[in-house]
Order: sequence, then structure tokens, then C-alpha cells
Amino acid sequence: MADPQSDPGSRAAVQTTAEQKTAAQTTVVQKYGGSSVATVAKLQEVARRVVDTVHAGHQVVVVVSAMGNTTNELLALARQVSPRPGRRELDLLVSVGERVSMTLLAMAIEDLGVPAASFTGSQSGIITDERHVSAQVIEVRPHRVRRALDEGRVAIVAGFQGVSRHGEVTTLGRGGSDTTAVVLTAALGAAWCELCSDVDGVFTADPRVVPDAQRIDVLPLDAAAALAQAGSKVLAADAVEQARRWGVQLVASATGNASGSGTRLPPGPVPDDVVGVASDPLLVRVEGVGPDGLAGVDGAVRAWIPGPSGPFALVDVRNVHGELAGEEVATVTVVGRAVVTDPGRTAAVLAACRPLAWWASGEALTLLVRREDAAAVQRAAHAAAGLGA
Repeated sequence: MADPQSDPGSRAAVQTTAEQKTAAQTTVVQKYGGSSVATVAKLQEVARRVVDTVHAGHQVVVVVSAMGNTTNELLALARQVSPRPGRRELDLLVSVGERVSMTLLAMAIEDLGVPAASFTGSQSGIITDERHVSAQVIEVRPHRVRRALDEGRVAIVAGFQGVSRHGEVTTLGRGGSDTTAVVLTAALGAAWCELCSDVDGVFTADPRVVPDAQRIDVLPLDAAAALAQAGSKVLAADAVEQARRWGVQLVASATGNASGSGTRLPPGPVPDDVVGVASDPLLVRVEGVGPDGLAGVDGAVRAWIPGPSGPFALVDVRNVHGELAGEEVATVTVVGRAVVTDPGRTAAVLAACRPLAWWASGEALTLLVRREDAAAVQRAAHAAAGLGA
């Protein structure tokens, strides 16, 4: 895969050989999140699912996250050593988690009689820029992955990580394993990319928070991108953007269900009607500073919002390694053009939720609320937008 920045939106930038195009009819990429491989028993279940996909006639590339809360545990360990650990060392540290899960999964698959080989991000040809902790993929050279497939092996790739052109280990930030899976799908010319988690697809809201949330069987990629940007846990924003850019067919499935279940995400615009509610609960509102005053948190600022006393920054604390002073807040976003274009529906959502602040785009209405109120506001917004059962 060539640098998308040099040819934005063009599939022509993805160079494939005639052999790769033929293989695209049977090659699939599956990504398994940390909850899917949190224990040895779960990891073995994933191995059986992968083997079932092989027996169905597919070449399989598996992208795997670190087991359970491994990444958070490693970050906590780093903070015990240093209150502001260096980003380069953090990348080297947290990249260990995916290496553990990829090798164990390879062992489990081979134990079921199917050859497998595991690869780190650098071995897989995931080339990134120089920015540690939140690197961007600029090129993919999956030669070793392709060779493993041609040899009849399952190729298992450590998600969330890559290597800079200067040989430095980098990580891709929140949702980075999804991004790894999508860019590999594009570079290999694979038929589709299946994102597997403990939730069976994309719902109108998080079903663990909103009990009457409904699964969406087909969701256009533009709507998926809006939900991901708003904090949907099933979809990573950068991964969805990469899928839109390269025309990758996505499927969001539950690991415990057969391959192909869940939500299909074909290319397409945000629908006119309301499609869902998403929340980002781990934000800090920082006032009284400009962009220069937030040095060291580049990549973590989600938005600059106008306010009565001047603009304030919404900073994603998951990508800040150290202390950050500010008010703990959350956003709740209702996605769908109708919530913006229908004044009655806009008013109903605002009256039901009573946010600290709100703003609208052409396709979504975003509410700023106290972090402790986020769950209640999600339920109220879901009902007021007409998404209840």
C-alpha cells in the first residue's frame, strides 16, 4: 500500500499483482480485540474460529490485540516508575502485549493442525510516521505476510504497532489494531475485513448502557465514521476512515458467532434519519489555553470548542501519559441528518438531556455533559431521538 496522503481516496495507490488479485477472492482479514483473547480459554476459542474459516476455503490473516487489560497494566507500571514516561519507551513497552497474544494464538492454531506464523508490526511491513504513541500508517509492505499465505499458513499480525522509516517501534493510538487490520486488507487486496469483539455488530447505542438499543444490520461507512468519531466502542475512527479511503468492505461481528454475522458496513453516506447515539466518556475540558499551551498532547486534542469565556479544548485522556488539569467531561453524540434538520427533534433531544454545551454539524448533534451523567444522557438522547424499541 502506498502513502495515501500522496493520492488521497484512490484505490489505484494500492499496488497488487495479478496473483494477489486472484487471492483476493479467498483472502480475508480478521481482527480480534483484547476481550476476545483475554484468557487462554478465549484465545483457544479464537483459534477454533480461525481454523473454521480456513476450512471454509479462505486464506486468513489475523490481527490480534493484547490480552485483556495488558496494555493498561503496562501503562500503569510505567507510571509507577515515572510520572511522565518518554513516548519512545512507552511504545517499546506496550508493543509487548500484542507480541504475547500473537505468538500464543499461533501456537493454539498449530495445535489444531493448521500451520501458522506470527509477525510483529515491523515484520508485517506496517510503516508509520515518526510520531510515538499516536503514529499514522504511511505505507504497508506485507511481503512476509503474503509469503506465509502462499505457503498455506495463517498469518497472525500484532495489531496496534508499526515501525518508522528510521527503525523505531511505534504504536497507532486508540483502536490501532482495527487500523492495522484495515490497511492490511487494502494492501493485500483481501475480500473483506472482519472486526471481531464481544458485541455482535453495531447497535443504535451501547447495549450495555442503553438496554433497548437495536442492532443495525447494514450501516453505511459514512455513518459508521460519524459514530466512531463520536466514541463508539465497536468501531475505531481511524480504521473507518482508512476503510472509506481504500474502499475496504468491513463487517463487525461477535467473536462467539460464526464469521459473517453482525453488521455489514458498505460504502455510503450518512442516512437522513437518525441512526445511533455514541458517547466518549474520557475527556477533559481545558480552558484558558491555546494550542501552544497544550504542548505534549498532540494527537490527544479532540476538538476546540467556542465558549462564552473563550474557546476550550476537549482532550482525550487515553492518549495523555501524565497529569492534565481540567474538568472531567463526556460527549454524547446523536448521528443522523434528521436530528439537525428537524428543529422539533433537535429541541426534544436538548430538552431531555440539558447539556452543559452543544454543537451541530450537518450530520450530528453533540452534547457536552458531566462525565458522571454520560450514561443517563445516552439513554435520554436515544429515547428523545426516536431510537427506542
